[in-house]
Amino acid sequence: MTMEYSLHYFRNDLYGAWAIAKKDLVIYYLKPNIYMSGLLFPVFMLLAFAVGKSAPLATLIPGLIAITSLFSASSIEPVAIPIERRTKTFDRLLSAPVSLFALVLGESLSGLLFSGSICLMLVIGAAILLGTSVTSLPVLLSAIALSCFTFAAMGAVFSAYPTENVGEVMSLLNLVRLPLIFISGVFIPLETMPPWGQAVARCSPLTYGNDLIQHGFGGPTHFGIAVDVVLLLVFSALFLALGYFLYRKFNE
Repeated sequence: MTMEYSLHYFRNDLYGAWAIAKKDLVIYYLKPNIYMSGLLFPVFMLLAFAVGKSAPLATLIPGLIAITSLFSASSIEPVAIPIERRTKTFDRLLSAPVSLFALVLGESLSGLLFSGSICLMLVIGAAILLGTSVTSLPVLLSAIALSCFTFAAMGAVFSAYPTENVGEVMSLLNLVRLPLIFISGVFIPLETMPPWGQAVARCSPLTYGNDLIQHGFGGPTHFGIAVDVVLLLVFSALFLALGYFLYRKFNE
């Protein structure tokens, strides 16, 4: 009886999470200006990477995809949720017959779908325009999906901060995102870092996402596929749990 009761509520949470994800996609994501902004960001980042470097552009694509997954997946919820608080539609969402966990999961799923589609467009564009080759498509797709979901869940954590001001949430988020870029092996290979730098890099989810994406394009993996996958799943679970805790604390 208890198991049937739990499965019933688990199914309801999944349905509720998907409904929230679809709501976010329709209202915030599936708009031409949003997609253009999402695509222009990595283009300008690529140009910034390429200036003054003799390396072929194709070699910069894996790191670019890792950074794009971080920024695109974690950005929408910290913007959408404060706006919904301001317009009072967030109160309606809280009163819906879904759990707070379904809310956090739904927000993360919408970030995954949006960011994942941006990253896939980058992969296709790089293959067509730059001749970038993918040596292991399953690894690359897994890396993109896990990275995007992890960073979307991280964005959901910051969006739990009880404010109607988008700038407040984004400021807090950038205090975490910007350092992650420089400690995660995107710009500086992990093997060339000092021991303390490698120790710090192990605390960043971007480290494992970047490592897995690099391997999908044929590069070596520093930690191994299994370790990267497991740790991205662990970070995802931690962010979901923390997001649930914070939403419950701030909305009691």
